[in-house]
Amino acid sequence: MTVKGACCGVLPTGPVPIRQGFMDWTDQIYRYCERGQSAAFWAEPLNALSNIAFLLAGVAAAIELIRGPGIRARPIAALLVLLVLTIGAGSFLFHTFATRWSSLADVAPIGLFMLTYFIFVLRMFIGLPWPMVAAGVAAFIYAFSAAGAVQCQPGVLSIAAYAHGPCLNGSVGYLPALVAMLGTAGVLAATGHPAWRYLASGSLVFLASLAMRTFDLELCPQTMLLGQLRGTHALWHILNAVTLYLLLRAAIRHARWARVEVLPPPLPV
Repeated sequence: MTVKGACCGVLPTGPVPIRQGFMDWTDQIYRYCERGQSAAFWAEPLNALSNIAFLLAGVAAAIELIRGPGIRARPIAALLVLLVLTIGAGSFLFHTFATRWSSLADVAPIGLFMLTYFIFVLRMFIGLPWPMVAAGVAAFIYAFSAAGAVQCQPGVLSIAAYAHGPCLNGSVGYLPALVAMLGTAGVLAATGHPAWRYLASGSLVFLASLAMRTFDLELCPQTMLLGQLRGTHALWHILNAVTLYLLLRAAIRHARWARVEVLPPPLPV
């Protein structure tokens, strides 16, 4: 099924079907307004270049991590920064090559970041013992997998431009992350942990970014710019980068295991 655009022929309503019994990792994926039905490398210039926001977020957090006080959690915080940079690179690959292998390069770093940050919050912010952390992670993985597998029927959590397939243009798969952010922000607020403000603010920005991702195709005909339909997916990248930067700042500034290395005073002469 296709939706006619204002200038660019037809717009996609979902990924290319997988051939029965075989998956070709070079299959093209036409999923976003800006790409339309074009397989060209620069068919999504705004979607591709907006990934610079992830690089800026990662670099800004890295500078703060390097200049900040010594913390025992520094290696994990550095890993989170690296994952944000990888998210930007993977998303750029997907919005230029638009193939199945580049799709994996896009979603894998996102999944790793969510999982690593969730462990970070449970262990270093909330201070749960490892068995409870493992149980929480198992529940998160299950919820994430179940949400990603949900398929919508017409009129049920679907939008006109994407009536058959992943609910809300696939954004339902990110709802467990939103719920986890809101839930942990509430727990931290109740315990007086200062990181709750970053997680709460990040949750609100993430909710706005999900809206931009969800309505990329729905609002496509209204987003003509420089002779091409653009959609709203680039705003998902920018707002998502802001979300990740807020989470990184929380990890760098307010980890429970954070400590300033204070030197002992000099002995009197």
